[in-house]
Amino acid sequence: MSDEQDHSFRDMTLKDKIVTVIGATLFMSLVLGFVLAMFFFGFAGAFELLGVQYQSIWSLLLFVASFFILGTVVDLPFEAMAELSVKNMTGRGFAFFVQLLFSFASNWLVIVAVDAFIDSITLSGGTKLILSLLLAVLDPVFDNKQKGHDQAV
Repeated sequence: MSDEQDHSFRDMTLKDKIVTVIGATLFMSLVLGFVLAMFFFGFAGAFELLGVQYQSIWSLLLFVASFFILGTVVDLPFEAMAELSVKNMTGRGFAFFVQLLFSFASNWLVIVAVDAFIDSITLSGGTKLILSLLLAVLDPVFDNKQKGHDQAV
């Protein structure tokens, strides 16, 4: 790389700084929108399969946004507890089962809390359990951690 192309943010002009910040903000917004859209369509499909009725698309959007925000907060301590619980376990199957239980518990807690606050969507107890289990099983699929594997740099 030449010296002209190796600028730090501090050395940029005001116009370049504004363009950089707007570009980074737009990129992060697109990524967050994509993740929320995956949650939205996933919940819409699961609700359709499970026969859950909701008043409008906005109530479903509110449910998904609330689940996403509260789930992010609740997942932090549950993920930490899960990691500490399986840290010294030798059996991979049992360690996976323990992590699955922590994920199930955190998903169930969030779904129960969101369902209690949003009146336009009412979930039965069985539906809450099925959704929590489905999300717990799908969590490792979308988890990008690769434990025990060498990653190419």
